[in-house]
Amino acid sequence: MRKPKKAKKQLLHLVFGGRLKDTTGVEFSDVEGLDIVGIFPDYASAHDAWRGKAQATIDEADMRYFVVHMHRLMDPETGEHHHDEDDDD
Repeated sequence: MRKPKKAKKQLLHLVFGGRLKDTTGVEFSDVEGLDIVGIFPDYASAHDAWRGKAQATIDEADMRYFVVHMHRLMDPETGEHHHDEDDDD
């Protein structure tokens, strides 16, 4: 008898970006103007979104996009971190 497939953990990732004050740092010049691309259910889809935005702004050296691994944030109820061996980051 086959075991049912275990549901894959939802590993949320946030993609956002904006104009930096200085290209050697990560401080934004306009926090209110940040481009929130979205929240994605896995690293692969977040990476695709990040790549699209990064490539679209390739000629603007002060524009930078980031992927935030939201699943690494602590669970407020248990204090545990969420980890998954299949995470591609």
